[in-house]
This record gives sequence, structure tokens and C-alpha cells, in this order.
Amino acid sequence: MRMKFGIFLAPFHQLGENPTLAIERDFKLIELLDELDYDEAWIGEHHSAGWETIASPEVFIAAAAQRTRHIKLGTGVVSLPYHHPLILADRMVLLDHITRGRAMLGVGPGALYTDALMLGIDPTRQRQMMSEAMDAIMALLTSDEPVTRRTDWFELVDGRLQLKSYSEPHLPIVVASVQSPAGVELAGKYGAGILSAAARVGERGLVDLREQWQIAEQTAAAHGKTMRREEWRLSMPIHLSDSRKQALADVRETGGHYWIDYMQRAVGHEAPPGPPETIIEQMMEGGSVVVGTPDDLIATIERSQETTGGFGGLLVRAHEWTTWDKTRYSYELLARYVMPRYQGSLHALEASYQDACARVDGIKETRKAAIDRAHEDYEARAGARR
Repeated sequence: MRMKFGIFLAPFHQLGENPTLAIERDFKLIELLDELDYDEAWIGEHHSAGWETIASPEVFIAAAAQRTRHIKLGTGVVSLPYHHPLILADRMVLLDHITRGRAMLGVGPGALYTDALMLGIDPTRQRQMMSEAMDAIMALLTSDEPVTRRTDWFELVDGRLQLKSYSEPHLPIVVASVQSPAGVELAGKYGAGILSAAARVGERGLVDLREQWQIAEQTAAAHGKTMRREEWRLSMPIHLSDSRKQALADVRETGGHYWIDYMQRAVGHEAPPGPPETIIEQMMEGGSVVVGTPDDLIATIERSQETTGGFGGLLVRAHEWTTWDKTRYSYELLARYVMPRYQGSLHALEASYQDACARVDGIKETRKAAIDRAHEDYEARAGARR
């Protein structure tokens, strides 16, 4: 199957930078990806902790759609417990029309507990709330009849969408999955796509992606749905350069500080032990980031295909661990040397090249014969004129 390539744009902007310029840089990144023929970009929703500064992915997507031509744009992800399902579904359907079918709805429970606490939401209830909201959203997107739902946090009374999706049968739906089985179960219930962190160490150890996919398939079967591996996306931090040494030099220092300053101190995830400048190398060894050459990324994709049983999309977890020029070069290398291997654009070229190589001796003889014949014809015509 043709693999999709894109980015997962939280975004992550360091403290101390001009936030307006940082958001403008996010737009420029998506414009670049559109030029490089990436398939999609997923934009996050966050409201606290200082680094992830896009509060409304829908607003951002509407603006990005005006700057691009073909790249698909998804909420990556919208936090369902923060929104009334009717209002969210209505906004996303509008976005589906504005983008002429390029919008995608990615959903999750909410990644930052500081967001939930500000809203008075018990973080232990977020996954249940996500499931309740998803049930209402799917009913609104698929039913021709009015929808009524009553929970302890929202009511929907004879609700309907006055505007149906531009996409058929409705805009694409993807559920985020990081560590718990809640995301893959919810995706299975509705036969939705899955957006997974490719490798993540948490309180219960390393996530087994193959097992998570099995949970999704089992849940789908119980609800009469079918899961499609081409709609399973893995996301991981990636940085490429001409050599592994150069790539590591590009991101070692800033990348290490990101894991300590933000992921550990503000979000609460444990960073690998040791000083910041050693963290990226440790994560490379653990397989949770790819820092190296296009060949290194190709090898990682091959291993991941084997360990998962097969997936259909790879998303770069966008970061700003180095300069814009080096970041741009990384995305260019991925587009030039990695994407074609998984999108069917090299097979015919390689076959044509091998065919030419196999026939090159005969081609030399034919070329010589053709040139000799041309000389003979010329001499014959010259002789006739004399």
C-alpha cells in the first residue's frame, strides 16, 4: 500500500521566543511540506504549560488551507472533553467545506493535565468523556435522524447537523493512542483510524503496538466494523542530514533540553537519565527517535513494519531542535529519498534502468551499426551527386 507521510505539529516552541513569529514559522513549515508533496499535517490543541501554543487547531487549519494546495490538514488532536460535541462537529464540517475535503478530525482525551485542571475536569474521567463525546459526534455525522444524548457533562436534545460533510460519507476520523488501550478501543468501536506514538516508555513500560492493534481489531469485530492498516499512523521525532554524525550534532543539545525542560519539568514524563547532551543518543539507541540519514529512517520503517505487522502512515513529530535551514533540509531529504520508496514512484524507474543495463551490450552494437549505416548512406548520396 502507498504509505502516507506528514507531520504531527503540537507545536513545541521554546520559552523566550516571539510567539507570533513562532506560529508564523508553523505556517511556513506546512507550506514547505505542501511544496514537497507531503500528504498531511496534524495540528494540536493545548491551553497551558507555555510551549504548545495553538489553542484552536480548526482556526489554524482554516488559515493554513488558504496557503496550501493539496496537503490534508487534521486536528492532531482536538481534546473531546473540552467541547460540546455538537459545536465541535459543526465546526469540523464547516472546515471540511472550506478546505474542499482536506480536513480531518483527530480526537483524543486531552494530553495536558494542566488544561483539564483549569477547566475543572477530573483527569481520571477524560477517557470516559472522550468516549461519550465520540458517540455523539459519530451519530451526528452519520444519522439522518435527530440525536439525543444525556451525560453528566453535556446534553444533546434532538440535535442534527444542518450542514453535512463535504467528504463522503463524512470527513476522516482518527483517534490518538499513546499508552492506554482507550484510544485503540474507541477507534475499533467505530472503525476509525489510529494515530500512535511509535515507541513510548510510560508507567507500564514500553507500549506494544502490535498488541494495541489487536485490541482495535477485536473491538471492531465486536461492533461489526473493520480496521484498515492503511489508516494507522505512527509518529516519532525525526531529524535527517547527510551523515549520522552531522544529524546528531544538529539536535543533540537543544533536543536534550527539550526532554528535560518541557517533557519532564512541565508535563511530567520521565526523561532518560544523565546530562541533556546524552539524551538524544539514548533515545536513538532505544528506537524512540530517528536521528541520522535517510537510510537510517528507511531501516527504522522496515523494522517498524515488521514489529507492528504493518502500518500506513509515518508522521514526523515536528520539533525545533535545530536551525530552520537544517530543519528544512531534513524534510527535503525525507521527501527525496524516503517517501518514494514507500509510495510506488521508484519501481518503474528502477525496472527501466535495470532493463537498459541488461541490454547495454546490444545497445552499443546497435548504436555502432546505426552510425555506420548513416555514414554509408551519406557516402552513397555524395557519390551519386558527383
